[in-house]
Amino acid sequence: MSSTLKISNLTKAFGPQPVLRNLSIEIAPKEFVSVLGSSGSGKTTLLRLIAGFDTPDTGEISIAGNKVAAEGIFVAAQARKVGYVPQDAALFPHLNVFENIAFGLKGLSKEAKVSRVRILLDLVQMSAFETSDSTSLSGGQKHRVALARALAPEPELILLDEPFSALDAELRGRIRDDVREVLDKTGSTTILVTHDQEEALSIADRVALLRDGNFAQIGNPREIYSSPVDLGVATFLGDSVIVAGVIESGKVVTSLGNLTPLNSSAEGSRGKVAIRPENFYLQPDLNGDSTVVGRQFFGHDAVVDVQTPKQLIRARSSGPFAPEIGMKVTVWVRGAVNFYPEG
Repeated sequence: MSSTLKISNLTKAFGPQPVLRNLSIEIAPKEFVSVLGSSGSGKTTLLRLIAGFDTPDTGEISIAGNKVAAEGIFVAAQARKVGYVPQDAALFPHLNVFENIAFGLKGLSKEAKVSRVRILLDLVQMSAFETSDSTSLSGGQKHRVALARALAPEPELILLDEPFSALDAELRGRIRDDVREVLDKTGSTTILVTHDQEEALSIADRVALLRDGNFAQIGNPREIYSSPVDLGVATFLGDSVIVAGVIESGKVVTSLGNLTPLNSSAEGSRGKVAIRPENFYLQPDLNGDSTVVGRQFFGHDAVVDVQTPKQLIRARSSGPFAPEIGMKVTVWVRGAVNFYPEG
């Protein structure tokens, strides 16, 4: 498979502290990959190594088939054909919008430069701001210009360093969708690093979950969310109710009933299952053995806390029909579950 980016056995430490440990990944042309991780997981270090801002200790990085970092090889950042969009947009305050976008366009005639910038201004919906002072722009507008500036030299790879985190929630979602649309139109290969799980899952073709300096799991958003490789991934990616169980006759016997495991395990295996809140069904029942003890209403849905005979669980229910606090319910688990054997 051809790849725009190939990373092999990449390691990086700062002093005695290892940050990345034998990390490997390949990213195909036009693919959008989110690298998701908590603070300190190595996300920014990885981006800086790809961009050429730092050098790896060991391992290799290739962009469009050309090695840019390896033993005895280091290609400078400006020669890597990588576009970089930082968290704060980092526009040049002394340049207007046109001049910011044109900054990286070297060797073009004046006519070609004007044409390229105006195409990008139209693409990011900023044509009306061509001569505007960059310091007068809103947060969302600054990020549109920063993206256009990164795209201007037609790079092989675009790196997005948590570019939406400083925006308010409504604007963040809108700008995120617009950015993905622009990158699709330009056919760009893109890496987004983020700590925001919703952002990573909603925008990417694949998600690479970075933990302790390596990828704990790589897959499409549905795979990552529905089939976490371990309990750590399951609890990091949204809420999960953890229940102990044992395999008997092909079922996981738990305090919430006999559940169907997605993965096969030996008879008698003990372990735990991770159940998403949306997989619970709450049946109002005057004789039910569980009681609703909490309820957060969000309009289209609600999060409901239920005390079962063995433990407290959190379920997600349709907002208008979510059971009220104090109601008796019977708890059912819909669908199969992920079973994680002990050890």
